[in-house]
Amino acid sequence: MSELNSASVNVLLADDHSLIRQGIVFLLEEMDWECEIFQASSLQQLMNSIQEHPIDIAIIDAHFPDGNSITIVPEIKKISPKTKILIFTGIEESTHSLKFLNAGADGFLSKLNEEEEIAEAIKKMYTHGSYISEVTQALLRNSISNPTLINPLLSLTERELQIAEMYAEGLGNLEIANRLDVKQNTVSTIKKRIFDKLKIENIVELIDLMKKHY
Repeated sequence: MSELNSASVNVLLADDHSLIRQGIVFLLEEMDWECEIFQASSLQQLMNSIQEHPIDIAIIDAHFPDGNSITIVPEIKKISPKTKILIFTGIEESTHSLKFLNAGADGFLSKLNEEEEIAEAIKKMYTHGSYISEVTQALLRNSISNPTLINPLLSLTERELQIAEMYAEGLGNLEIANRLDVKQNTVSTIKKRIFDKLKIENIVELIDLMKKHY
């Protein structure tokens, strides 16, 4: 692996699995960077590090036991605009990368990539300020003709969006059914359709999407 000479770089590794963090530490050592490495295993620790240290590159998993990191990407940018954020995760790039980039991340990288690609992504985060893989580049091109890739809520019908908003407000199936004067089963069916279209699994994820796109 080629060496990269650089000024001292502050790198934050945020992942709830210590083996993943250690793997990136080894990779940075092989790259022969002069860097100070900070580590976090939760969103709370991550935010503490951002507030306490001038972080140049934050390498962050998509999910933590205390939440989804997409919710704090805008907060990181607000606190430390110069920090470059690389989402490094095992979730599917083709269905998730654009929403993280749209939230403010500067790069998205799958943990399934080879070591060389991971090292290259980290280098590009420092030298170019971003890393966009070929997969995500293709998604960005497609999003021009298919805006739902950027704003998934555009895939919902007017009624689905109305019900999604009610769920986000904290209403349950029965309350929504009563308010719309429809059967509770109808609401449940539409809820499933909303989740399928948005590729989400729970109300928390729905609320996150509504905050970002509605």
